[in-house]
Amino acid sequence: MFRALLPQRWRKRQLRLTYAAPSALRLIEGLALVVILGTLALMLPPMATDNRLNFDQAIFTAVSAASVTGLSVITPSQDLTFLGQFVLMLLIQAGGVGFMMLAVFTLLALGRRISLADRLALQDSLGLGLPRAVVRIAGRTVKGILVIEGIGALLLWVHWTPLVGAPKALWYGVFHAVSAFCNAGFDLWTGTPGFAGIPTDTFTLAILGTLIVAGGLGIPVWGDLLFRRGRWSLHTRVTLITSVVLILGGAVGIILAEHRIDGLMHGQPWNNSLGQAVFQSVSARTAGFSVLSDFSQLSPASQWLITGLMFIGTGPASMGGGITTGTLAILVLAMWSYTRGLPQAKVGMRSISPEAIRRALAVLTVSFILVATTTWLLLMTQSVTLDDALFTMVSAFATTGLSTASMNEFNWFGRLIIMAMMFWGRLGALTIVLAVARQSPPQPISYPEENLLLG
Repeated sequence: MFRALLPQRWRKRQLRLTYAAPSALRLIEGLALVVILGTLALMLPPMATDNRLNFDQAIFTAVSAASVTGLSVITPSQDLTFLGQFVLMLLIQAGGVGFMMLAVFTLLALGRRISLADRLALQDSLGLGLPRAVVRIAGRTVKGILVIEGIGALLLWVHWTPLVGAPKALWYGVFHAVSAFCNAGFDLWTGTPGFAGIPTDTFTLAILGTLIVAGGLGIPVWGDLLFRRGRWSLHTRVTLITSVVLILGGAVGIILAEHRIDGLMHGQPWNNSLGQAVFQSVSARTAGFSVLSDFSQLSPASQWLITGLMFIGTGPASMGGGITTGTLAILVLAMWSYTRGLPQAKVGMRSISPEAIRRALAVLTVSFILVATTTWLLLMTQSVTLDDALFTMVSAFATTGLSTASMNEFNWFGRLIIMAMMFWGRLGALTIVLAVARQSPPQPISYPEENLLLG
């Protein structure tokens, strides 16, 4: 009765605060359950080629796969049987699609009712504004993902058949289509006799690159592209523009840095270098595939550029991680509007809400603190350089999977830090903060303002 007397905006805010923490906790619990089941499955005898994977290897692989990162302490093509590789692919798919989405889709298939708490958790996972449409969108999303991955797998199977034969090419096509679309970065070519990594021909890079971009745009963007009639939403337009700028800017930067005399692309034909640079720029934003001959020998300029691309990451509510293109775009637009003396951040004929700007600043702050703190911990406990420690921590946080150092160089504490960062990065910078933070009720009292000095 008393709740009905509250203003409508207070009631909505109260509902949001009531379910914010449970929604975040459900996402954390779901990802943790996937990791636990994956660890137990990978430790079974039929999963490994020689001996069973020990607990350290199994849990690190499970966390990396469920968080769609790709950092690994094993070589899947050599250390895992076909059954083990299949389980690895399932973990990647579960981590990419999202536990909550899989759970909701399963309940729908069984004819079960979806609770409000599940809808709110799925709403947070998909980055949607209202919970009423999430079930319908989740069903469409799962079907769309399977179709896109199926087309990619078919094209890769046909193209790779002359390289390894039809049966192996079919499995490789399915595995890499899932790994690429989910922005995971696990591959089966490394360790295959005659191959140092994934093939670097133009067709392979084009298919994998397209799958990576498709998985990195985000579910809201694909909803606009496929189902919206008329003009796309502001979010879709900003995401597409930001993604194109980052891909092209990254490719140009990699070519300039690696085509010098001591660069990894020195002496290569320009057409090959261009294709590899574009793909590496795409992959650096959380996919994690490497096509450069010796990634550990990157020039400092390329290493710094790729670190920045990884930290930014992909679109919101996508298969990738990082602070997301949405956070970057909002902060840049807010800064540009401020320098022009505008009272609000604007883009086109629309204004950006102060709440969105505050959230973007919170994401950036939490992300920076996480990366800085864990990098310091690695430097204190591991025998690594600052460059390797920073690159590894950004890669883990952004769920990328690229690394200039081998994971086997880290002791158990270093791997624990990396696993924690991969887990946190897959959930998003604010998810765990919201899960453990105490939400304040609406404040009817406002206090006097006072300025703090700024630089």
